Amino acid sequence: MPKSPEISLPDPSRWKALVFIALAQLMVVLDATIVNIALPTAQQDLGISDGNRQWVITAYALAFGGLLLFGGRIADLWGRKRTFVVGLLGFAAASALGGAATGQAMMLGARALQGVFGALLAPAALSLLAVMFTDAKERAKAFGIYGAIAGGGGAVGLILGGVLTEYLDWRWTFFVNIPFAIVAAAGAYFVIREPAGARNRSPLDIPGVVLSTLGLVALVYGFTRAESAGWSDGLTVGMFVASAVLLLAFVATEAKVASPLLPLRVLTERNRGGVYLSLGLAVIAMFGLFLFLTFYLQVVKDYSPVMTGFAFLPMIAGMITGSTQIGARLMTRVAPRLLMAPGFTVAALGMLMLTQLDVDSSYAGLILPAQLLLGLGMGTAFMPAMSLATHGVDPADAGVASAMVNTSQQVGGAIGTALLNTIAASATSSYIASHSAAATDARLLQLQGMVHGFSSAIWWAVGILVLAAAIAGTLVNTGRPGAGRTVAGGGADEGTEGEVPVPVVAH
Repeated sequence: MPKSPEISLPDPSRWKALVFIALAQLMVVLDATIVNIALPTAQQDLGISDGNRQWVITAYALAFGGLLLFGGRIADLWGRKRTFVVGLLGFAAASALGGAATGQAMMLGARALQGVFGALLAPAALSLLAVMFTDAKERAKAFGIYGAIAGGGGAVGLILGGVLTEYLDWRWTFFVNIPFAIVAAAGAYFVIREPAGARNRSPLDIPGVVLSTLGLVALVYGFTRAESAGWSDGLTVGMFVASAVLLLAFVATEAKVASPLLPLRVLTERNRGGVYLSLGLAVIAMFGLFLFLTFYLQVVKDYSPVMTGFAFLPMIAGMITGSTQIGARLMTRVAPRLLMAPGFTVAALGMLMLTQLDVDSSYAGLILPAQLLLGLGMGTAFMPAMSLATHGVDPADAGVASAMVNTSQQVGGAIGTALLNTIAASATSSYIASHSAAATDARLLQLQGMVHGFSSAIWWAVGILVLAAAIAGTLVNTGRPGAGRTVAGGGADEGTEGEVPVPVVAH
């Protein structure tokens, strides 16, 4: 007994460490939204085709999502502090490459590299917070700050992206990451002390890493290729088949190996499975919408990049309100599914309003109220979903369970961008083909076709959100968190990650 106070003694530099970890989180979130605003200008400058433009977003999301489990495992094996610092410095180098891009290949390569290093630093940051903040109240406060940056950072990214693109150059949306990364890496190096014995030395599951990454790449490439070549194209079908085979092989491998990358018990518990699935679907719907609204506001409405950034604020305000005022206040009073299912339904109503988009739609009359509904619904649903991500998980699996939430979001984002962009592009082509004979204004026809494509894809997004609500309502069946212990972990260091909600990165 006399020894236990010494063992759980909090790290005296933990609040300083939080500053640098939060700075790194802000940089990753900034990067997700800042590039959306700069994309139309960068596309023009670098000669990126419409069919390939979503790869600027997808390359990042796919590398990030595909490698998150691997990144989390590397942090456990190699040391979280070291992984965090290497991730930050690599992210800075990849950002410099993106800012200096001279063509499509260099830009896409830089975005993929950013995703690779993001996948190293994101799980390392989360696990550092979890092992440094051992007191439950302090930990809740630390993760609250981290989560607020995850939500609010999206707004900062949209506005900063607009300001940099308009008054400097789109390249600065990449260069701006470099000072963030250097300050955070230097601070982490000198301030963070990783607790002794926090590493997991079990051997690395190389087959699991290879199969999961290749399976996810094949899946998203299949969706992306369908846009230019069609759904019945041989290579498109081949990619879907290859993806199914690789991901099934991954599941079979994980069931057999002694130290799996993703223990299957993490996925098979009904509440966690429901959270991963509904969150992944919701993000599919949201990612495509961000891309469409950015192009609608800049190309159709002729908004400047700065105006476009400010135009997204109602959605971010709705998300922060839904998360901190509705979700956080009701989370201990009602069962999670009573927040998740209605939350996704409200978001679907906001999305349904956007199916009415037209070339001359009013921002105040249509886009603003739709964004508020979307933000409120998503914020309300995400808060309990995050706390359930490690529901009943074995302490040894808590880190993997946390990484799975990020993975479902990132892969959902990659699939959403590719799938909805594909649907929009084919609807636009068929609209222009069927109306070209009667058209008198080629420019107007082009804009009408584009908006028709967007609204066709948004109908799919509505359906996807309704499905997310149905899954949350049927699969998630745990009682309210305050009624009993819904998360893993005792006082042991390795269980601490399971006791905190993982904040969402709002793209």
